[in-house]
Amino acid sequence: MKPQRLPLPPVPAAALLLLPVALLAAVLLVIYPNEFPLHASLAGAASCGDHQGGGGVQAAPEFRLLIGVLTLPARYERRHLLRMVYALQQPAVATRARVDVRFVFCRLGSPEDRVLVALEAMMYGDVVELDCPENMDNGKTHAYFSSVPHLFGHRAYDFVMKADDDTFLRLPELAESLSRAPRHDLYYGCMVPCDYVRGSNEYMSGMGYLLSWDIVEWIVAAAAEIKGRTDGPEDRTLYSWLRRGGRGKNRVDVKPAMYNFPGRHPCSHEFIPDTIAVHQLKDNRRWARTLQYFNFTAALKPFYPVIG
Repeated sequence: MKPQRLPLPPVPAAALLLLPVALLAAVLLVIYPNEFPLHASLAGAASCGDHQGGGGVQAAPEFRLLIGVLTLPARYERRHLLRMVYALQQPAVATRARVDVRFVFCRLGSPEDRVLVALEAMMYGDVVELDCPENMDNGKTHAYFSSVPHLFGHRAYDFVMKADDDTFLRLPELAESLSRAPRHDLYYGCMVPCDYVRGSNEYMSGMGYLLSWDIVEWIVAAAAEIKGRTDGPEDRTLYSWLRRGGRGKNRVDVKPAMYNFPGRHPCSHEFIPDTIAVHQLKDNRRWARTLQYFNFTAALKPFYPVIG
């Protein structure tokens, strides 16, 4: 049913009418949080990475990329850091690509999260709540990819990425790499295992991998085939769907540009200039070291006196 359009009252009257409505909505959000599902209302909301119209004509981007950062509701500090990190990189990619970032979790469990995440959603408009119990390797990734067309619309993006919340993505380098990648049947990321070759059993690491839009649509269409095959390590499980369905034949392995934080892990090595992604940034010390290496704050001008 189409909503009826009512004649707008004069501006002063409209302002008086909206104030009690806004107050009532805020009260209801706290008292009846389950009546306001986030996933339906926030998919198209403005957020970090969304390009708003501003004066002048902007050239159409070469491609559109959605990055879904799979996280947990209580990780407020991590989301705040990632918002800053990705928002600061947007000017460097805006002429080439539209890159939208969304933070993805399953149903909110605690009353505290329902209120605090709702505030986040109202402020930033970049959270997506999936209709699934919170998990890591029991269907969350499938719920994410299969929900994207419904939430964002038909062919809303050229590429859809899943990333961990301990992964740092360098958006300009990612955009440059994707500009040369196939737009169809694409399976892109850091192929693992890193220390030896297993032929057809290799798959893209869960640190951050990307699918072309046609594969995302296929995941939706193949729901019956995938049903019952969503449990297990999510990156390996996703590859098993692609292999069984004959999808993802355009495999792009960007090692060594995607890797784990320097250490003893087989996929770890020292920082390199042409990095696309660094994984396993589990604490602020690792984030600071990584951002410092890439001169992330080099453009900052002193805004306070330095006392010697």
